[in-house]
Amino acid sequence: MSIHDLDCGWMEHPFVRSRFVITSEEEIRRIRLAGIRGVTIDCERGLDVADAPTVEEAAAITEAEVTAIAAKPVAPLRTTVAEEYDQAVAIRRQAAGLVKTVMQDARLGKAVELDRVAPVVENVTASILRNAGALLGLSVIKNKDDYTFLHSVSVCTLLVAFCRSRGMDADTVYQAGIGGLLHDTGKALIPDHILNKPGRLTDEEFAIVRRHPKDGYDILCRTGGIGDIALDITLHHHERRDGSGYPDRQGESEISELAQMAAIVDVYDAITADRCYHKGMPPAEALRKLYEWSKFHFNPELTQAFMRCVGIYPVGTLVLLESGRLAVVVEPHETSLLTPKVNVFYSTKSQTYIKPEMVDLARGLGFGGGDKIVRHESPDKWQVDPLRFLALAV
Repeated sequence: MSIHDLDCGWMEHPFVRSRFVITSEEEIRRIRLAGIRGVTIDCERGLDVADAPTVEEAAAITEAEVTAIAAKPVAPLRTTVAEEYDQAVAIRRQAAGLVKTVMQDARLGKAVELDRVAPVVENVTASILRNAGALLGLSVIKNKDDYTFLHSVSVCTLLVAFCRSRGMDADTVYQAGIGGLLHDTGKALIPDHILNKPGRLTDEEFAIVRRHPKDGYDILCRTGGIGDIALDITLHHHERRDGSGYPDRQGESEISELAQMAAIVDVYDAITADRCYHKGMPPAEALRKLYEWSKFHFNPELTQAFMRCVGIYPVGTLVLLESGRLAVVVEPHETSLLTPKVNVFYSTKSQTYIKPEMVDLARGLGFGGGDKIVRHESPDKWQVDPLRFLALAV
């Protein structure tokens, strides 16, 4: 058979590429050992399976299930994205600078200064409480060169928003934010030529990367005042409910709730980011992948709760409207995940850019709305960059 796609994230499997022809039982064994429970095969390049669903059939089933998840209401917002945007930009810049300093100190053997971390997490939490859309929107914009630092800021942001959406108490949210911001501290000990390698890692290099949760845990254990929640998130954010994760190969009953939440957030942010060795998925597609993977790797209920938190069309998602126009999602609706505010900027009928226009899909025709999302789209299909128009909208 010809493998078209391994049903997991780029860094979760040991193969040089995700597309190849199966030539031995050993390759099948390695797929299973990696915890991969499903693959997509190319029937034109290899053998078919009579009773397997097509890609289109599987996608249609997933889309119907995801739309049903969106029917449940979400918490109302306190401010608009536009009102929160400038503060969110400053908070993100401050947080990224802090993570960079923490990483540099860790390489020098210095302890993390918790009194510098706490105010940053408090600022992130305050911004999420006012309007999560601003910081969450910024989380989809990443510079490849600063990925390691911005990934930590995004995980902190997403995890705080996730905890808030589930009604957790303030101290738990704060401790989870600390864990999110510092979860990858152990990557400071990974040599740069491995961390930034523009290609598949060797088995030896992969083993070094897989040490980072334990290395980070050890570093944070030397820091006074770091709580058990942050330590647990740092050590166990790569565990999977089927026991295929690392470093302890914990099963679902052994992984704490917050570590399971951190794992979902960590993978979501990682697979949506452009790296030197692979292109990130659009946010909406990444959520649907998470939903599919939750059958084995993640807690399904927590995965669905995360989807309601960020919206099935997250900020930054390119969507096709019934009018034939393309738009980027700029702000979730207060209570409905299916009717966000979007910035319309392209006509698929004339295949030309049009004057950007803010449309509130929750409103009727003549009241700033009057359109409907048909589906999310790939920016590559239309050769557009929706993030350009995300900034214009605020």
